[in-house]
Amino acid sequence: MPDMSPLSTTSPCQLARRSGTAIWRQIEETLAADILAGARTGRLPNETELAAHFGVNRHTVRQAAKALADRGLVEVVHGRGTFVREGMIAYELGRRSRLAHSLAKARRIGVSQLTGQRDNVAESDVAEMLELPPDSRVTRIDTLDRVDERVVGVCTQYFPLPRFAGLAEVYQQLGKTHLALAHFGVTDFQRKLSRISAMLPTREMAQLLGQAVTQPILRVETVYVDADGIPIEYGISHFDSGAVQLVVEP
Repeated sequence: MPDMSPLSTTSPCQLARRSGTAIWRQIEETLAADILAGARTGRLPNETELAAHFGVNRHTVRQAAKALADRGLVEVVHGRGTFVREGMIAYELGRRSRLAHSLAKARRIGVSQLTGQRDNVAESDVAEMLELPPDSRVTRIDTLDRVDERVVGVCTQYFPLPRFAGLAEVYQQLGKTHLALAHFGVTDFQRKLSRISAMLPTREMAQLLGQAVTQPILRVETVYVDADGIPIEYGISHFDSGAVQLVVEP
């Protein structure tokens, strides 16, 4: 979802300062009304902008934000800001579905950001998942899955070489794995394996997901095969368990 409309810093919102209702409570109710009406979505302006808009100090804004969070209307993500809470993302682990399909079905805005790429000899576990002989080479891409502007997934994917040589460049242009695979002629694929587990994140993983290291994350290992049953992708995804729920189709 897009950010809420910019707030004016030259025309502060008029609050009833002698109404008997605390100023922070009035700010909370004003923002809550807009959120419930669908007028404010995505990331809220920062404390400084809100304080200027309402003509109050940042502490007052912080009280209002905490009250909104207590009501479940917003979520404060450490280091990233305050976000209007949307419904959980239902990621359907179907035979031919990917996260992009689940987001489109739910009319959520998702973007995958390529953060790294390299070609190298496959480690033994990767080669096993892709059914490759020892010393085979693969291309690895690392991505961040963003939904409504926040990171909900950290992913690493492996593709066999030379079949998918140059895939990272194609992915950078198209932004979706299924579109990149289609560029290489793979339009019919299916999920062969999904292995799901829960774990505590590393400090680096928690920082990427904007969460505490004490909050569990979901780990999903996936193998996709083409129409001939040949493995084309092995992926490892780590999801924010507070934002994503996994739906396993029979």
